[in-house]
Amino acid sequence: MTQPRAVVIGGGIGGLTAAAALHCHGWSVTVLERSAALEPVGAGIALAPNAQRALDVIGAGDAVRAMSAWQAGGGLRLPGGRWLSRTTSDAAAERFGGPVVVAHRAALVDLLLSRLPAGSVRTGAAGEITDPGAPDRPARVTVTAAEAGPGGRAGTGGGTGPDTASAADAVVPPAGGAYPATLDAELVVAADGIHSAARHTLFPAAPAPRYAGFTAWRFVVPEPEQPFEPHETWGRGLVWGTVPLHDGRVYVFATAAVPAGGRAADDERAELLRRFGGWHHPVPALLAAVRPGDILRNDVYAAAAALPAYHRGRVALVGDAAHPMTPNLGQGGCQAVEDAVVLALLTARATPDSPAGGPGGGPAGTAAPGGAAPDGTVHALAAYTEARLDRTLEVVRRSGRIGRLTTWSSAPVCALRAALFAAVNKLGSQVALRSLDGIADWSPPSPPYADRPRNPPAVRGRRDVPDRE
Repeated sequence: MTQPRAVVIGGGIGGLTAAAALHCHGWSVTVLERSAALEPVGAGIALAPNAQRALDVIGAGDAVRAMSAWQAGGGLRLPGGRWLSRTTSDAAAERFGGPVVVAHRAALVDLLLSRLPAGSVRTGAAGEITDPGAPDRPARVTVTAAEAGPGGRAGTGGGTGPDTASAADAVVPPAGGAYPATLDAELVVAADGIHSAARHTLFPAAPAPRYAGFTAWRFVVPEPEQPFEPHETWGRGLVWGTVPLHDGRVYVFATAAVPAGGRAADDERAELLRRFGGWHHPVPALLAAVRPGDILRNDVYAAAAALPAYHRGRVALVGDAAHPMTPNLGQGGCQAVEDAVVLALLTARATPDSPAGGPGGGPAGTAAPGGAAPDGTVHALAAYTEARLDRTLEVVRRSGRIGRLTTWSSAPVCALRAALFAAVNKLGSQVALRSLDGIADWSPPSPPYADRPRNPPAVRGRRDVPDRE
C-alpha cells in the first residue's frame, strides 16, 4: 500500500503537533501555513503535565520539561502586593505528575519543526477544503498563494533520525506562488485557529465563537534585577501575570474587561501603564523594559456552542478550530496538543503501514475506491470525536467560569472574591490546584489503540452549549 497522505491546514502548535505525530505513524504530511513565515503568534505558552505526556508520544516531552523555570513558589496577589493564595511547583508535581512549564512559543515551534521531514511545511499557502471526502474518495484541499514574503523562521535543529529535518529545513517558502492548485489526501487536519474557515465549511450552521468579555496583552522581556515570585494578580476587571522562562527572560500577560475591537489611542505600552503602572513589583519594571511594538494585543474568544462533531468525512478539527477557550486555565495549547496526538494514534490503527497499524488496516481491511485509505480512517475520525468532544467542552466551561470571575469590577464584589480566595488558601496549597483535576492528570492512550478503551481518560460532560453562568 502506498504511504497515506495527510494535509494539515495551519502551522500553529496544534497543526505542527498533528503533523509530527502523523509523521511518526507513517503518514506523508504537508502543512499549509498562510503566513509568509512561521513567526509564532503569542509570547508564551503554558504546557501542563497532560500536554507534556502527550508530547512524549512524539519524543518531545523531555525537551519541554527541560524548559521549566518555575522551581519554587508563586500564587495569586492583589494589585498592592498582598498574597491571596500560594502554591509550589512541588505541589503541582505531586498532584499532576509534574509542574506546569511555561515555554516561549518560538522554542516550541522549533521543537515541533525538528520532528518533521524537510520540505513538509509550505508557508504563504492558504488551504481551503473543497471536498471533505468520504470512505470512497479522498478529501480535497485547494491551495492558493497567501502572503508574499520571506521563508520560515530559522530554527534550532534537533532532529532525531535520518529523515528528520532541522527546523529551518522543514519549512519551504513560497516559490513564485508555484503551489499545486489542489491536494488530495486521505486525511485533512484543520488547525486554522479561532476564526476557522474550515470549521465554517464543515458546519456552516454552527455559531461563531463569541467574545469572552476581555482583551489580552502579551510580551516577553529580560528578567528584572530585583527578584520576584511567579504570580497572577487580580484587580477590578484586570489581571496581570508574570512567569519566568527557562532562558532568563520573563513572560508577561495581562487582561482587561473592555469592549471588543479596542486599540490604544497612542500605543499599547501606554495603555498598560495607565491600567497597571501603579501595581506591585515587578509590574512597573517590566513595563519600563518593553518596547511598544513588542506588545501583542488580542481580543479573547471562546466557543459559543458545542459543534455536532470534530470531524466530517476525512477532515478533523483540532485546537481552537474545534474548541476555542479562554486562557484562564492555560489549557488552550494543551488541548490542541492532546487533540493532535489522540488523532494520530486513532488513525494509525487505520493505516496498515504505520507503526501502530496492522495487517488489513482499519475495520474494513480493504482499500477504498479511487486510491483512498481503508474505511478505517473514516471510522477513526468518528472515534476521535467521541474521545475529544466531551472532554474539551468541559475544559471550555471551566476556563470560561474563571474568565468571568476576572471581569468583575465592583469594589464590594471584588473584596468578597479576595476574601474567598484567602479562605480557600488556608485549607492548603493543593486546594488551589483543584481547578485542573481531571485535566492536567490526563495521559494519552498507548498504541496499539484497538486493544484499549475507545476513550482516553477524560473529564466527561454534557454535549450542549458551554456554561454561560
